[in-house]
Amino acid sequence: MAEAVAADAHGIPRGFPRMALYVLLGFSAGLPFYMFSTVLSVRLADHGVVLAVIGFFAWVQLLPTFKFLWAPLLDRYDVPGFARFFGKRRGWIMLSQLGVFTSMVAMAVFSDDASLPLTALFAVLLAFWTTTLEVAADAWRIELAPTPEEQGPVAASNLWGYRTAMVAAGSGALLFADAAGSISASLRSIGIEPGWTASYLLIAAGAAVPLPILALLPRAPGCGGGRLASLAIGLITAAGILLALAAGTAAVGWVILSAASGIGISADTNVLPWVLGIAMLPFILLALALPWIRDAAPDSPVRASTAVGPYADFFWRYGYIAIPILAFVSAYRMGDVLALNLSKPMILALGYTKTQIGWADGAVALGSSIIGVGLGGWMVTKWRWGITLSVGAFFAALGNFGFVWLAHMPVDQNTLYFATAADQFGNGMAGAVFVVYLSMLVNPRFPGAQYAFLSGFAFLLARLLAGAGGSIVTKLDKAGYNGFDMFFLASGVISLAALLFLPLLANAKPRPDDRPVEPA
Repeated sequence: MAEAVAADAHGIPRGFPRMALYVLLGFSAGLPFYMFSTVLSVRLADHGVVLAVIGFFAWVQLLPTFKFLWAPLLDRYDVPGFARFFGKRRGWIMLSQLGVFTSMVAMAVFSDDASLPLTALFAVLLAFWTTTLEVAADAWRIELAPTPEEQGPVAASNLWGYRTAMVAAGSGALLFADAAGSISASLRSIGIEPGWTASYLLIAAGAAVPLPILALLPRAPGCGGGRLASLAIGLITAAGILLALAAGTAAVGWVILSAASGIGISADTNVLPWVLGIAMLPFILLALALPWIRDAAPDSPVRASTAVGPYADFFWRYGYIAIPILAFVSAYRMGDVLALNLSKPMILALGYTKTQIGWADGAVALGSSIIGVGLGGWMVTKWRWGITLSVGAFFAALGNFGFVWLAHMPVDQNTLYFATAADQFGNGMAGAVFVVYLSMLVNPRFPGAQYAFLSGFAFLLARLLAGAGGSIVTKLDKAGYNGFDMFFLASGVISLAALLFLPLLANAKPRPDDRPVEPA
């Protein structure tokens, strides 16, 4: 039966507000992020988990870094059932939202954190499905807005939705956890933490809101089949995929934890040398492979391969300048990532309550973040990249320095508001600038895979260091320093140090693609 609502070339109803769609996609991807990062770190601290182990949980956030490993699958394959009616991009988005919902429900059920391996399992699953959702949404966004002029407002709208969802999830979860946790203690006798269980269930319900909206959009161009049949087959397929992935993740996790225990890694282990060594490997391997990739013909296996072709294309186009590009993007958001996992445990240690943190992460964080994102989106349309990236980095670093200032001030709600506003304003501005910069590096031939690689690699070093952050702070404290002060000062300085690459990158241009343009 023909669709009653006319749709454009992307399957979006004519007259449907495009900016609302971008906000919706950002919202659906941003809502779960804090639940396996910032909120989880507060939850673990609330349950008495030591700082070093809380730091280790930051490595769950490495999954977005490695999304390039499965991102080509989203460009190449469809989700059975969903894709018959909704198309490739929407099909993956819908599957990912189901994965996000089920993972958060599982984290709610086991919210007492009595078994940290079980907490880690569901956090990893939540991170995986959140990341997959971002890959699909980013690819669709780049397809819908292929030029810099279109990407500026699109990226700002997407980030408004994303950061609004993150703030709503982080603030709402903390406020709800404190309120619900004070109502009843009887459920704790059966292993359920009322506050945290209610928080994760609440955010899980919110994460499911975009799903029916996408399901009600018209049929995607070039697709056949009925809506109800596609939904039914898609849901059955999704159930099988979710169960299989959970079982596989549990098996891999058991092997990793057993190996770590076997070589003596614990909360007292100095993991920083290992982290730095691992962080250098990608740069060394890329430098060795570049001459070979640079000389590869269009039909060579490395460039024609579905698995590695999209990534080889980036290095083929940029050549040796790709190494400083990757070094720059690795350092640019360093302060934001490092602060994400340890800022809340530090604020709790200063004497602030979850409710106070929740209020600060609510309207204050949201308003300042929206302003920062808006200014960042405006800057990329008006200023040169060197100025735009420098301004973003400067304000992002000020946010990190603000945590040092907060630690030396009396406990006061207004002081917390000011530090939170500075942090979120800077991160919002830098985030908007960074998203557009990465998007402009992408070859439109491979939007999903290349953006996944660049945005993932950009956070590899930062997330590796974040996992060692708890150990670093603990060891600095034992050495007689103020560990949190040194940590946040260093993270802000590293973000500013990324600007040293800008003179080298100012004239970086990719060479033209030597393959024929694929038909639309």
